[in-house]
Formats: sequence, structure tokens, C-alpha cells
Amino acid sequence: MRDKRMTADEVVAELADGMTVGIGGWGSRRKPMALVRALLRSPLRDLTVVSYGGPDVGLLCAAGKVRKLVYGFVSLDTIAYDPWFRRVRETGGIDVLELDEGMFQCGLRAAGHRLPFLPIRAGLGSDVLRLAPELRTVRSPYDGEELVAMPALRLDAALVHLNRADRHGNAQYLGPDPYFDDLFCLAARRRYVSCERIVETRDLTASGPVQSLLLNRMMVDGVVETPNGAHFTSCVPDYGRDEAFQRLYAESAADPERWPGFVDRYLSGTEADYLGAAL
Repeated sequence: MRDKRMTADEVVAELADGMTVGIGGWGSRRKPMALVRALLRSPLRDLTVVSYGGPDVGLLCAAGKVRKLVYGFVSLDTIAYDPWFRRVRETGGIDVLELDEGMFQCGLRAAGHRLPFLPIRAGLGSDVLRLAPELRTVRSPYDGEELVAMPALRLDAALVHLNRADRHGNAQYLGPDPYFDDLFCLAARRRYVSCERIVETRDLTASGPVQSLLLNRMMVDGVVETPNGAHFTSCVPDYGRDEAFQRLYAESAADPERWPGFVDRYLSGTEADYLGAAL
């Protein structure tokens, strides 16, 4: 079996301008932030980002990396809105496709099944279809019911963060929720997982049941060991969300005079520089 270990910068080197990149996690929970920070250090531009959004979205928007955002929500959980996302959304700085959370999941599932769309009731009777006129409805051939034809959310690359992985790409979550990270990987042509620790394959079941093995090696193209790689989001049970740092981020992002200082201190160096300053 192939050894798929990589560095975060090696992962980003395999991406290109204009790609559609799915980012796993949920709000401010188990986001692949070390990979996001590697994206920030790169020259990549014009990305379409697909995410149940959190600070990943805000930081990439702040750096001018995002051309279009496909999302079910963008939240910092304990802070309702990411200030950078709010700013670019209110000023029309990026293109958007706003989806119901169920529609978003359905689109990932359709891509994973290699289908052009899947039918779903979510979105009917809402402004989703009015605001996204490119979406279509279909009628059931069995009873005539009208349903949303949710198009596949096909990804060029998926970035996810889990608690443990082996060097071959088998990966495990130990917290309360998989956050659809498996669907992101199934929907993508290239799949990269960062993890808190790379362990031997036989040790993957030492900390959790076999059902916690969310990703298998056929779903993963690269594995990056990044301790604290989800910071400042949570990666339960390894660590919770860094609420103090999240407040610092949100307050700095909301203040144009403070933001350059935040970038200079936390985002202008290597991942080791970031962790040394933030932890």
C-alpha cells in the first residue's frame, strides 16, 4: 500500500487557480485550518469554495482567494457571523450560491454517486429558488410531486481534518459528528485529509470503534499530520474551540485598523510561527 504522507504546502502545490475546493467540518468545528493557512500562504486565486462555512471562509475571503462561495451557512457557532464573510457578502465582493443545508448535503451526495442531480423537497416554498434561478425542479414519474433537482456539487479537491489517520489514508473521527467529511471526499477528484496524529493502521481502533473509521484509503490521496491543525476551531476530544482566540479573530476582522496587525502576527509566517503565536 502506498505511503500518502504529505505536507500542507505539498497539498496546496497540487491545487490550481480557479479550482472548486470543498472544505469539510461544520461552522467552527473540525475545520482543516492548517490546510487553509497553507492556502493563505499560496498565490492561488479565483477559487470556488464549497463549505458549511466557518473561519475558513472568512480568512479566504479576507485574502482575496474566493471568486464564488457555495454554502449552507457561514457561522463561528458561538459568534453568529464571520465579519469577513459579512463584509464581502454585503458589498457583493464574491459570487454566491446560497443553499438550504439539506440541499447542500444532497448535492455532495449526488456528486459522490456520480449523478447529475438528486431530488429533494428542501428548498421548495423558500427564496432559495428565487435567488438561484439556475436551480430547477422535476416532477416525480410516480405521483407527479414537484421536487428540487439539486445539482451535483462536483469538487476538484476536498480538504478535511480528522483526529487520526494512518499513512495510507484510512482516517478516523473521535468526536460526536462526522460533519459530512466523507461526502466531501466522495464528491472530489482529489482528496486530502489532515489529522492530529498519524498512527499505525492497527492502532486506529484503539481509541474508537470501527464505525469511527470515516475514510478509507480509496477515498484519500494525501495525508498530512498537523497537530492542532484545526485550531482555532474545535477538534473534540483532542481539544475544544479556542474561544479567546476566536473572539480576537472576530474583533480584528470587524475592525479595518486592527486587521493588518492580526495578519502580521498570525498569518504572515509558517504554520509553526502561527502555533507559536496563537497557542
